[in-house]
Amino acid sequence: MKTIYKHHLFWPLCVLAALMLFNLFYSPDFFSITFQNGHLYGSLIDILNFGSPLILVAIGMTLVVATSGIDLSVGSIVAISGAVACLSISKGTDQNTLSLIMLSVLMAMGLSLLLGIWNGLLVSVAGIQPIIATLILMVAGRGIAQLITGGQIITVTSEKYAYIGSGSLATLPFSIFVVAAVLIAAVLLTRKTALGLFIESVGCNPKASLMSGIRAKWVLISVYMFCGLCAGIAGLLLSSNVSSADGNNAGLWYELDAILAVVIGGTSLNGGRFYLLGTVVGALIIQTMTTTIYMIGVPPEITLVVKAFVVLTVCLVQSSAFRAAIAVRWKTRHYPGEKELPRHVS
Repeated sequence: MKTIYKHHLFWPLCVLAALMLFNLFYSPDFFSITFQNGHLYGSLIDILNFGSPLILVAIGMTLVVATSGIDLSVGSIVAISGAVACLSISKGTDQNTLSLIMLSVLMAMGLSLLLGIWNGLLVSVAGIQPIIATLILMVAGRGIAQLITGGQIITVTSEKYAYIGSGSLATLPFSIFVVAAVLIAAVLLTRKTALGLFIESVGCNPKASLMSGIRAKWVLISVYMFCGLCAGIAGLLLSSNVSSADGNNAGLWYELDAILAVVIGGTSLNGGRFYLLGTVVGALIIQTMTTTIYMIGVPPEITLVVKAFVVLTVCLVQSSAFRAAIAVRWKTRHYPGEKELPRHVS
């Protein structure tokens, strides 16, 4: 029992279960799933579908945070990716041509990779602090996205492109399979190869890693490149889901939600050991919380305040130091005469 209690997924799963039970109490059909026209529908399916872009961004953010870094530019990369893809498709004579869709997707993903490499070079080669290096692209990238779209919302009428974000495969949203593929690839690369150990080593002590023969610069470039790729794929999901690209609002504040998902999942911002599955649970908590807020009719003006309060509560509950302080305070209040037994030092 103590092992389960101390597991890094225990408290995030408890919070996720509590949110779902609250939704069930407020809406009795919250867990109901219906099958219509070959597709599954329901609140749980919507949470997985709408939370897919955030999960993708958070997976990439996890590896960056594991190296004791941060990437504030993911929201801008989301906007750039969607803008490039929609602009390329809108210029085509036939927007449903498969070759055009594939070319547009590859262009968006390739640019996202380059932007990730740019962040990695600033951090590893130029020696700029990650928060500053990625802040540069966060600001400039949003402007680049608006330049690509001309300050307007680019709309496309391609059914094939819309399938990426709103299509279905085996009765489930296609976006779920995209997330599953990226997650499996990340798990295999970090847990079945030495890359995961290198990432944790660089996050714990980059100088010691270098002395051990680990090329920390290449590790940093790799994780930022992967983070950029995840953000680019998330941009494709977002833009294809609404068949449009908004350089101003697409991916806005995604970097903050991704960081919160990583922290809720148990990965420390100080770097070192990371938990990809914990990050997925953290992203699901944020998406479920967003769904709950909209469901109970919280006014938009205080939505962010409620969200921040819930996230703060989750982080406090997950903190072992906070729980220990509460336990000591409760014990002192209810058993004021009890004295702590002396500890023997061996």
